[in-house]
Amino acid sequence: MRELVRFFRQRTRVVGALGQPIIFWILFGAGLHGSFKPPGWAPEEMGYQEYFFPGVTVLIVLFTAIFSTISIIEDRREGFLQGVLVSPASRTSLVLGKLCGGTALAVMQAGLFLIIGPVLTYVGLVPTMNYEVSAMGVLASVGFLTLLAFALTGLGYAIAWPMDSTQGYHAVMSVVLLPMWLLSGAFFPGGESRWLSVVVRLNPLTYGVAGLRRLMDARLLESEAAGLPSLAMCLAVTGLFCAASVGVSVYLTGRQTSQDAR
Repeated sequence: MRELVRFFRQRTRVVGALGQPIIFWILFGAGLHGSFKPPGWAPEEMGYQEYFFPGVTVLIVLFTAIFSTISIIEDRREGFLQGVLVSPASRTSLVLGKLCGGTALAVMQAGLFLIIGPVLTYVGLVPTMNYEVSAMGVLASVGFLTLLAFALTGLGYAIAWPMDSTQGYHAVMSVVLLPMWLLSGAFFPGGESRWLSVVVRLNPLTYGVAGLRRLMDARLLESEAAGLPSLAMCLAVTGLFCAASVGVSVYLTGRQTSQDAR
């Protein structure tokens, strides 16, 4: 509840978490549309905006996770976190409350983008996308986004917890979180580079983006789409990623960080 109240009191966060990815989608799509070659698993008529659409959705989830977990550092500096830690509430409830709040915000903003995207297509700002969408596909996509948002918020929590400066968190974001998104197949295919394709396969976020692609487009959900991870693999890897992120967050929160001076 505290995360939701804080968000609605800081409405400029919507600009950072939603506005920038939309600008990326429009500008990069316009610039790369002519030179984009669909990967082997994609339908021949797929354009770059259509390819980039699931990646931008995941980027919104990632930005929301970053913005919601960076407040851990601010709460520690202001003394609020220390007050929560000495309260009767368990530390696991502290972690789950933070992660549930960040996940709710991420899914809400990503869902808003999924509505805005077709509107921008309708008014002509981006080319027409040829997605084949069903009601079950929409519900499954929201469910998968919730799992992925929980995993990314847990990762952001685990990174933010041991830090004492927002500058350090931004540095980690620049060298870890954003490259993790770039190397997930969200922005460009793995290509023919052998080492790059290996890195893409080892990146857990790759399976989050691929799973969302399959669920958002019935053409990919029903086909083999060689080169694109199967939906079962995407669910398994994303679930393990989520469990690992939450587990590390609970461990870091529960461990003793200072010795008794007596």
